[in-house]
Amino acid sequence: MAFSQQGDSFSFDTSIEDMKLVYRILHRHIGEHLELMDSAFMDELQIALQKTAQKEGVDIGHHGAWDLWLGNDTTTPCEERVKKRKTFDS
Repeated sequence: MAFSQQGDSFSFDTSIEDMKLVYRILHRHIGEHLELMDSAFMDELQIALQKTAQKEGVDIGHHGAWDLWLGNDTTTPCEERVKKRKTFDS
C-alpha cells in the first residue's frame, strides 16, 4: 500500500481486500456518522468496489451477493433489512 500527495489531494494504491475492509467498517457505522453518506470518498469507494464486483460477475443489486462479495460473514435478506431500517432526521 502506498499513499502519495499532490497539492491538497491524496491518492493511494491498495488491495481490493483492504478496500472491502474499509468499506465494510465505514458502512457499518454510517448511521453514527451521517456525513459519510455525502462524502465523495465513500461514494467513489462504493463505485470502485461495485465496478470490480460486476467484472467478477456479482449482481450488485442483490444485497446478499453484494454482502458476500464484500466479505460480510452473514447476509440479511432485504425483507429483514427494511424492518430494521432506521430513519434519520435531517
